[in-house]
Amino acid sequence: MDRYLHDINIAVESIWANKLKSVLTALGIIFGVAAVISMLAIGNGAREEILNQIKLVGVNNIVISSLFDEDEQNQNESSNRLLQKYSPGLTYEDAKAIKSIIPTVHKVSPEISENTYVIQKGRRKSARLMGVTPFYFDLFSFQLNDGNYFNDYQNTHGKKVCVITSGIKKKLFKNANPIGKKIKCGKIWLKVIGVLEKRYFAQNTDKLNFSSSEEIIYLPVNTMLMRFKNRSLITAARLRQGDDEDEDTEQKIVNYHQLNKIIVQVKDSKDVMATTKVLQRMLHRRHQEVEDFEISVPELLLKQEQKTKDLFNVVLGAIAGISLVVGGIGIMNIMLASVMERIKEIGTRMAIGARRSDIVVQFLAESTLISVGGGLIGVILGVVVSKIITEMFEILTIISPFSVFIAFSVSVFIGIIFGYMPAKRAAERDPIESLRYE
Repeated sequence: MDRYLHDINIAVESIWANKLKSVLTALGIIFGVAAVISMLAIGNGAREEILNQIKLVGVNNIVISSLFDEDEQNQNESSNRLLQKYSPGLTYEDAKAIKSIIPTVHKVSPEISENTYVIQKGRRKSARLMGVTPFYFDLFSFQLNDGNYFNDYQNTHGKKVCVITSGIKKKLFKNANPIGKKIKCGKIWLKVIGVLEKRYFAQNTDKLNFSSSEEIIYLPVNTMLMRFKNRSLITAARLRQGDDEDEDTEQKIVNYHQLNKIIVQVKDSKDVMATTKVLQRMLHRRHQEVEDFEISVPELLLKQEQKTKDLFNVVLGAIAGISLVVGGIGIMNIMLASVMERIKEIGTRMAIGARRSDIVVQFLAESTLISVGGGLIGVILGVVVSKIITEMFEILTIISPFSVFIAFSVSVFIGIIFGYMPAKRAAERDPIESLRYE
């Protein structure tokens, strides 16, 4: 054991005597380990984001959206179809029919949204009104920071109550407690009965038909229909608008849907696709075969996206792994060159009693120490790079202990494997020939 410790000590002295060469040799390992850790951190972050989105939109949810909702291109396309057939649009009756007719449906949550201005103590701010049922908050796992949700009684009777997000609280109430206070939305005063906890939304949440705004006022859906806007009603304004459309066909089409969305929760996830097909046929009949709605399954969209990201992460991991191998090849090349430079040293050591195993341990220790040192620096660099990516590019990165262990272990393994050949070659040299080498 003392002999081997002495051999390792000689290896350390050699590394210290050639610091620049040792650092340059370790660069491949340093960047390889850093690349593996940072790439796996990006992959873990992407996977966590997907899981959070799945929790956000619900595993068994189906989203039915109106195609006339703030989408001018879809509006114009739909209006061409409406020249032949009339559709009542997405209505509250559709939501009731879905709940009562389809046996696989657990609950249905209609949704009406409207941009508006809110006033509180003379402060006028823009916000988004959303009429929902009490079930909506359970559907998307919202948590209260203060107060209570509105209940079925308040929804059925159209009570003037609301639940606000933390963004609205910050805008209107700052450090004051908003519970019990009133805010004016349009011409209607609403009493604040609850404040939701702040939520962090993924960047592509809107693609999943889920509102990612933090400035929303939630009120009972019946309050929205009774006191704010019910687009299914025939009013004088709508009749005048119809006359104007006859004169000017280029006028922007107005959303005629009573509801903006209907979220359908299925009892069992295995019934999601079958329920989607039934919903498609049912709504086609109710809408006179007019395609003025869109049905999407957020979970399927997310799983497709996850497959794409997983493939991308595998490619990134493979590239990072290749850089580690290249670093190992660099170690082997430098160690082979080092053997040629130190032939006389090898001959001298063997002439004064060093065994072949001592020479193997010496050169193997050098390559292993270089790879271990490079691995440690690479781990630190990988953690720093991951943090920089999160701060500068707002990309979620999660560094797992497993990825750090794998990257470091591979760096040590590469140092041993690629260092063995030069060590073996040094040990096999004839000491007499080595002493004569010029």
